[in-house]
Amino acid sequence: MKKAIVSVVLTLIVSQLFSQPLFTYGKYAVSKEEFLRAYNKNKIAVTDKEKSLREYLDLYTKFKIKVQAAKELQLDTLQQLIFDMQSFRSQVEEGYMNDEKGLNALIDEAIQRSQQDIHVLHFYVSLNSNAGNADTLKAYKILGEVANELKQYKADNADIVAAITKKYPGVKAADMGYITALSVPYPVETLVYNMQPGQVSDPYRTKTGLHLFKNVGNRKSAGKWKVAQILLSIPPGASDTDMKALGKKADSIYNLLLAGADFAELAKTNSEDRLTYVNGGEMPEFGTGKFEPAFENHVFSLQKDGEVSKPFLTSYGYHTVKRLQHKTFPADRSDESFVYSLKQQITQDSRISAAKAKFLKEIKLKSGYKKNAAVKDADLFRYADSVVKNSVVGTYPITKKIILSFLKSSVKGDDWLNFVKDYRLNADVYKGEKNKELLDKFISTSVFEYYRKHLEEYSPEFKQQMEEFKEGNMLFEIMERNVWTKAANDSAGLLAYYQQHKNKYRWGASADILLFNASDKKSADEAVLQLRKGTDWKKIAEKSDAKIQADSGRYELTQIQVPGNTVISEGLITDPLANSGDNTTVFVKVLKIFPANQQRSFEEAKGLVINEFQNYLEEKWLQQLKNKYPIRINDQVFESLLK
Repeated sequence: MKKAIVSVVLTLIVSQLFSQPLFTYGKYAVSKEEFLRAYNKNKIAVTDKEKSLREYLDLYTKFKIKVQAAKELQLDTLQQLIFDMQSFRSQVEEGYMNDEKGLNALIDEAIQRSQQDIHVLHFYVSLNSNAGNADTLKAYKILGEVANELKQYKADNADIVAAITKKYPGVKAADMGYITALSVPYPVETLVYNMQPGQVSDPYRTKTGLHLFKNVGNRKSAGKWKVAQILLSIPPGASDTDMKALGKKADSIYNLLLAGADFAELAKTNSEDRLTYVNGGEMPEFGTGKFEPAFENHVFSLQKDGEVSKPFLTSYGYHTVKRLQHKTFPADRSDESFVYSLKQQITQDSRISAAKAKFLKEIKLKSGYKKNAAVKDADLFRYADSVVKNSVVGTYPITKKIILSFLKSSVKGDDWLNFVKDYRLNADVYKGEKNKELLDKFISTSVFEYYRKHLEEYSPEFKQQMEEFKEGNMLFEIMERNVWTKAANDSAGLLAYYQQHKNKYRWGASADILLFNASDKKSADEAVLQLRKGTDWKKIAEKSDAKIQADSGRYELTQIQVPGNTVISEGLITDPLANSGDNTTVFVKVLKIFPANQQRSFEEAKGLVINEFQNYLEEKWLQQLKNKYPIRINDQVFESLLK
């Protein structure tokens, strides 16, 4: 009995703690849950949890009183802020228009499948969707015989394909090479990944024909590749002589590369791949199944970054390929950028259809969707046909009738008629669908649109994200008005602040320098060489074709980018330092050295003064806000955060 009483008391205490606000500011309150949501979004690994929480609590209370001041000024009604909200909503709402569970299952499935590539043979018999029973049975019989023979064959893949097409003239066959996740239509991918090596599928029917697949064998995923290529295209009607000449040219380019020639430069002057030659032959990242097997096999055989292949021939011409980067497919969700990219691919792939159909059922229930049984489909179809004939939505008996209803709105007949007219007259989207298919599309579109407009009611995460963006925008606007612009425009206030704190604005050990920025290391090396020979720096910049940008200024020695262990002295021209991200390069020439502790003039210190003056104005403003909205922390609730 005592244990039961203690349990009830503890439950009541916990319940009260959760119902009490963590802090109040004036008449407004912030719950423990709201604070933790914000804290956990921004938290980093800490050794002192209490210190971290108190520091963030201080920041969050200041944030809330600033936003409240903005609300009272009704800054959220500014046209620009309304436009920003609408723009942001359109950017993020699509992420909430999917069944997250279904989408996550598809992501996990794609990750699992991407760990393995499958070698596939494909056999196909053309069969129209309107084909009669006799033709259909004949096609199934032929592919059934092909399947039986495939189970017996031990020959090479090329021989299998040739033998089948010779014996069965109506069957088309191809060695697809290796496939991986998202490289072939989803139903084919699923069929193949459910087969064992050596297994032959049952015939698979599509609108255009009947298909058969054989899993030749599996291998570990080839991953993602970044390469550059020099392509010499096969000219139309090329003779044996033409091909020999093309091969000779490819060999001569390869020999130049072996002698140290720059791959990118040779690609720009020789490659006939119009999509890549301008970028030095660099191709977009790709994986298994993107290109024909002959190309992929040569690329995947390159062992290290920087390695260049010998010229090889495909149906496009002679390729010389340089490996730039190779990455394996992650085996889990630890790589956020990979998962994000995968999610984008999946949402644009046919596999999302099943998840969307399931999601549609769920949101029909949530939105209170009902179809008006009093309006018959036959009437909807008849008047839709009339609209298409006349190309005008006139007045019909169904025009003002409600045909679909939701919890807070409805859809009328003229909405349906306008949809049909616009859809059928749009050649890019209309694919000859019948009226029943169009009605299903109209219903799903209407349901999704209602759900989209009322997302805040169905997704707490979306509502929070929109509120956070709104408050962030309001904060920026009120800070701009009360601090940033005020500080920058108050010349007298800035000067007075400088005079009052003049001793703070002194130079450390510093130097007058020429600072050079080069677009690439090669240009930087050439410029340094010219500078050390005594060439005027302005002439170097002028003759660089905008590859060299130069500026002069005074910098503290600790701010100057120089190679490690460099001793800065007058007249020094530093070795170039390349940025690993984009190969842009910096170097400096030191003109004059100054000792530490020299006074900065107002102009020299202006950036520092503005920054500190802004902090000064912000603190004054915050004190006014704290007087207006007194902040009170509930220590008992705060202590519960530490447990």
